[in-house]
Amino acid sequence: MILFWVEEKLTNQLMVAIVAMVLALTCYSIGVWSEKFARTLKGWHLVFFWIGFVFDTTGTTVMSNIAGGMKINFHGVTGLLAILLMLGHVIWASIVLIQKREHALQSFHKFSLGVWIMWLIPFFSGMVAAMMRYYCGCGNSPQTCPCAV
Repeated sequence: MILFWVEEKLTNQLMVAIVAMVLALTCYSIGVWSEKFARTLKGWHLVFFWIGFVFDTTGTTVMSNIAGGMKINFHGVTGLLAILLMLGHVIWASIVLIQKREHALQSFHKFSLGVWIMWLIPFFSGMVAAMMRYYCGCGNSPQTCPCAV
């Protein structure tokens, strides 16, 4: 019974983390790409940046708890860098909007796109790592796979 509760809790946590990360991708992408197409930073873009950051931080925190803490590997390091970049991005976007300097508002999308691309690296590396860990291609379930590490 305890094992079932632990598995159910893990499954619920994983679902929360996955939903949060997908919402982070959705919100951050809406903010970045709508800003790029508008060719100027607007307040509602900033709202999507902040929402994306909150969802990313939530998803990352839950996944880190599931994994037993942050791991020093490619995904862990790029994930930490991505969160720091996102934080710097939303703070800088807030400052640019407050200052209302036209040149900064119109060129900010270049920085946004770079941060978004950097953020995609840990987003996809986490998915690939999880798929490789739970499905090696031998056809067995993760519980019975002789290849599982």
